[in-house]
Amino acid sequence: MNARLVSVSEGRPLAGSIEIGSHTLTAGARDPAGEDTDPTPVELLLAALGSCTSAAVRAAADRHGWLLDRVDVTAQFDPQGQIVRHIRLTGELDALQIQQLLAVAARCPVKRLLTREARVVTVPTVAARPGTVRSRPQPQ
Repeated sequence: MNARLVSVSEGRPLAGSIEIGSHTLTAGARDPAGEDTDPTPVELLLAALGSCTSAAVRAAADRHGWLLDRVDVTAQFDPQGQIVRHIRLTGELDALQIQQLLAVAARCPVKRLLTREARVVTVPTVAARPGTVRSRPQPQ
């Protein structure tokens, strides 16, 4: 697993600035006005699954010297809330090679993480100015 720290800071409304090492990207909820400015956190999760799958399959094919020209992965949630992942393998592959590459895809780290119960430990940090208590007006 990647040991780099992933940091998300609040940016513009409904969006966060994400830093992963020297890389910066943004993600956020869909703007109520309908603007599609950034991928959502769920879409980034699906992208992580797709990129992990693709990299694992490519590495296995290259390691074996198999003639895999291209691997394409799409992922989305179906109406029942399941992730549906499509893996398209293009190349001169026999049935056994395809079976082995799909087995590798089933073991990619992100897929394994998503299919087991992963613990999330939250460490709260509250940064408040001493002597000031502010509250936001509650919606009515």
